[in-house]
Amino acid sequence: MKKPQLSRLLSCSARSNRPTGARLQGGGLWGLVFALAILFALGGLSVLGLYAVQLDDIVRSKFEGKRWALPARVYARPLELYQGRALSSDALVAELKRLKYLVVTEVDRPGTYRRDGDRVRVNTQGFRFWDGVERSALLEIAFADGQVASITTLDEGPKIALVRFEPALIASIYPTHNEDRVLLLRAQLPDLLVKTLLAVEDRKFYQHPGIDPKGILRAAYKNLMAGRTVEGASTLTQQLVKNFYLNQQRTLERKINEALMAMLLELRYTKDDILTAYANEVYMGQDGSRGIHGFGLASRFYFDRPLSELTVADTALLIAVLKGPTEYNPRRNPERALERRNLVIDIMAHHQVIARTEAEQAKAAPLGLREGGARPSGDYPAFVQLVRRQLQRDYREEDLRSEGLKIFTTLDPPVQIAAERAIHDRLPMLEKQRGFRDGTLESAAVVTSVAQGEVLALVGSRDSAFEGFNRALDAVRSIGSAVKPAIYLAALERPEEYSLVTSIPDRSVSLRIGTDVWEPKNYDRRVHGDVPLYRALAKSYNLAAVNLGLELGVEEIAQTLRRLGAMRQINAVPAILLGSVSLAPIELAQVYQTIAAGGFRTPLRAIREILDSSGRPLTRYPLAVEPVVRGDAAFMTQWAMRQVVEQGTATWLKQRLPEDLSVAGKTGTTNDLRDSWFAGFSGDKVAVVWVGRDNNQPTGLTGSSGALRVWGDLMASIDNQPLSDIPPDGVIMAQACGGVTVPVNEEFAAVAACRRPSGSASNETVADADISENSANDEAQPPPERRKPASNRDGRGARNLFLSDFYGD
Repeated sequence: MKKPQLSRLLSCSARSNRPTGARLQGGGLWGLVFALAILFALGGLSVLGLYAVQLDDIVRSKFEGKRWALPARVYARPLELYQGRALSSDALVAELKRLKYLVVTEVDRPGTYRRDGDRVRVNTQGFRFWDGVERSALLEIAFADGQVASITTLDEGPKIALVRFEPALIASIYPTHNEDRVLLLRAQLPDLLVKTLLAVEDRKFYQHPGIDPKGILRAAYKNLMAGRTVEGASTLTQQLVKNFYLNQQRTLERKINEALMAMLLELRYTKDDILTAYANEVYMGQDGSRGIHGFGLASRFYFDRPLSELTVADTALLIAVLKGPTEYNPRRNPERALERRNLVIDIMAHHQVIARTEAEQAKAAPLGLREGGARPSGDYPAFVQLVRRQLQRDYREEDLRSEGLKIFTTLDPPVQIAAERAIHDRLPMLEKQRGFRDGTLESAAVVTSVAQGEVLALVGSRDSAFEGFNRALDAVRSIGSAVKPAIYLAALERPEEYSLVTSIPDRSVSLRIGTDVWEPKNYDRRVHGDVPLYRALAKSYNLAAVNLGLELGVEEIAQTLRRLGAMRQINAVPAILLGSVSLAPIELAQVYQTIAAGGFRTPLRAIREILDSSGRPLTRYPLAVEPVVRGDAAFMTQWAMRQVVEQGTATWLKQRLPEDLSVAGKTGTTNDLRDSWFAGFSGDKVAVVWVGRDNNQPTGLTGSSGALRVWGDLMASIDNQPLSDIPPDGVIMAQACGGVTVPVNEEFAAVAACRRPSGSASNETVADADISENSANDEAQPPPERRKPASNRDGRGARNLFLSDFYGD
């Protein structure tokens, strides 16, 4: 119909050229103009319609898709309580403080507690774990004699015998653009916050279609009268569009897009959907490079409390900050923020959101800011590096930064804090003793659980907040005499040849290696003749270890280290017998973990479980255990390592640790006193400490004068179980020559007590002889024929996936 109409108009225009059509000429011109105007209007509407369709696609695709890139949240282990657990009321209160629980007189809401002597009444906060939801509960926990005496459920829910508190958030892995937020549902937005927000920002939110024409006219008039912008007219929907879809440029095109998209958003979605999106998206401030978005995170950031616990004054301050997070930043501009907050409170009272008396009380309240809220990323950077390396085996980096994963780790905060404090307090003392300037020495520490192989704590620097070079993972240093337990373990795996009291020659060794002659020495520059195997380890005699290692075969020692958990390539040369093996602290912890666990290798792990943003379990990190060395040999090695503390190089521990705490360990010192090590274990924890200098210069510290002191401070300040005195099957406690009672393999007890191994130069026992360096020296004999290696004897039967991520096969 349009084309014929247009042709008639054009034909009329042509006829108007006749002389008699002057009046018709004018009428035809106006008709043409009118027709063109209609065409332009129709064309404009068509273009606008197409443009609106495009905008609608943009609105729907983002609003209905993944709206936000959410950071991964990294959690520590949850504290679990049950009757009889070893724990003090002080330790529980410390945990509650870490979880940001509030001390109150009336424990009437989640996240609060009250302590009365050895009784703690607490209202726990519910939490979704990988195996289900832990409900919020009102409990009273009583303590006696250093343990949990009783747990009483005070609310109407089912009684709770095992309490599992929510885990502490220790880190977040942020999206590339560094936005952070805590997502909330509509039901989680407090009524007070919603009513205040609408009273201040958009009173007609539930009536307008996305834009407020009257508001626009009113704002335009006031701005015209004032000669400047004094009032805005953007609705909450427009503000959401501006923050969610558009940039901050003030152009006519952007304002048109904003209005169109706001109306499209209102057509597509409910008011509650829009309000919820706004509450999660709105920009609320800056924390360094990290943007604070949404009321949920802002509540944590400014008040260190969940949104549901905010007071009238707190709520008003959040709405005040909303107007200008920089201008009304309460930490930088407290006076301006206070003035704006009080104005918001007056608006709340004016619109009857609160009573006038409540308003006066709220205006008299301080800002109430609390430091430390929602700033978890720097708490334990060295441990988080460990977690990220394990994650990178299973997840892409972009998934870690955007999928909102919940990562439950093995970190035990009290143990971590104790490790950090031990290093922080002891290193200055060591520097002062050696005349070093402050900051000369560095250190690293790793603590694991014996039974599960979980990394409980990891310190990568004397500055625990340092996020750079992680010495616990990457400082690959010679381990010195810390290698010796592997040598003696390899011998004890041959019970027909060796026992703890078998005489080992501590005599001079001279080996030609290429053009060089290798002549190791004892630390005291003396030789000690034939000594019992256990005493050779306790006293850390170098020559005894070398002679024994040469008898066993250097390749056998390298394989034993691999079976115990050392993953990097080890060159089978005689120098490894004195610790010319370079490992990082985390690797040495794996080696000692296997000895402590009775010969069962448990690959160290830092992650327990991972959930997606909806709470569904993803990759599991189950406990993996594999027997790799003989259990009887592992127990006897433990016993010998206990003698290091009882009568050897670590006797200082007897005065530092509780009298009833039996531990085992080994010092390690490298050439020129460059590295100081101590690695050891109690009944339930393994700990490795290294002290040295980053420039590899001498420290003047042996293992016993350096790392041992840090180790003792650490172990004395955490809960430990003593080592068990009960031998495993096949091992008995027997009185051997010299009157000493030692564990021996019962099958060979009668023949393995004091004799020298076959092929050695002497069967004589000279336990305490001090023979000078110039005395006659037995030459090293060729090692006896070795048994065929058992299954996994070379350590390759089952890959240690965790450490292989760092060091390869």
